[in-house]
Amino acid sequence: MDYPNYRLDGQVALVTGASKGIGSDLARGLAGAGARVAVAARDVKALEELAAEIEADGGEAIAVEIDVSSVASIRSAVDSAVAHFGSLDILVNNAGLGANHPAEEVTEADWDEMIDVNLRGLFFTCQAAGRVMLARGAGRIINISSQAGVVGIRDHAVYCASKGGVNMLTKVLALEWSARGVTVNAVAPTFIYTPGTAERLDRPEYLQGVLDRLPIGRVGTTTDVAGAVIYLASPAGGMVSGHILLVDGAWTAQ
Repeated sequence: MDYPNYRLDGQVALVTGASKGIGSDLARGLAGAGARVAVAARDVKALEELAAEIEADGGEAIAVEIDVSSVASIRSAVDSAVAHFGSLDILVNNAGLGANHPAEEVTEADWDEMIDVNLRGLFFTCQAAGRVMLARGAGRIINISSQAGVVGIRDHAVYCASKGGVNMLTKVLALEWSARGVTVNAVAPTFIYTPGTAERLDRPEYLQGVLDRLPIGRVGTTTDVAGAVIYLASPAGGMVSGHILLVDGAWTAQ
C-alpha cells in the first residue's frame, strides 16, 4: 500500500486573516509541513513580522495585503502570491468576523459587514484562487467555517447564517471543481482559545458554560485546527471533497 503523505513540501499556500489568532498559527503550521506561505490580511506590519518569523524558522513566506470585502483587493492578493511563488496550490480562507447580537437588535450594518466578510469575501477569494487552480488542473481550497454553521447558537443569528452559507458554498464548489482537480472542503471548529477569545474564555463562569457543552472536556487549540487543515491540504486528503470537517469535541453530536 501507499502510506499516507501529510507533507506539503514545495506547495504554495495563501492564508487569509493571517495577521493574528487562528490564521497566524495556520500559516505557521502549513510552513512547518513544508509549504511556502503567502500570509494575507489588512495589517501588513503584523504580516511582515509573521513572515519574518516563519523564515527565521527555515520556512519561506511573504506578506500580502488583502481586504476580503473588496473583490479588487482579493484578486490583487492572489495575483501577488502567484507572481512571487509562480503558482498557487492551497487556499485557506480564514478571514472572518464574529459578533454577538440578539436577533431583534441586529442592524443592517451588522448584517452587511459580517456577510460581506464571512460569505461574500470568502466566495470571491475561492473564485480568484480557483481560477488559478482550475487552469493548472490541481488545487486545495479549505474554508474555515464553524460549528455555528451546523447548529444554532443563541445571539449569533448573522454569524450562524454566514457560516451555514460557507458550508453550502463549499459543497457546491466541490461539485463543480472536484472533477477538474480542485478539492474544496471546510473545517468547522468549536470554541478555540486565542488572544481574541481569551477575554471570554478566561472568565470561569463563561468557560464552564462552554465546557458543559463540550463532551471532550476542553476548548480547542489552534493546533487542533491546523491539523485538520494540513490533512485536507495534503496528498493524504486527496479523496476528500465537499466535506465539512468538524473540529468540535463532539459539540454537534448531541
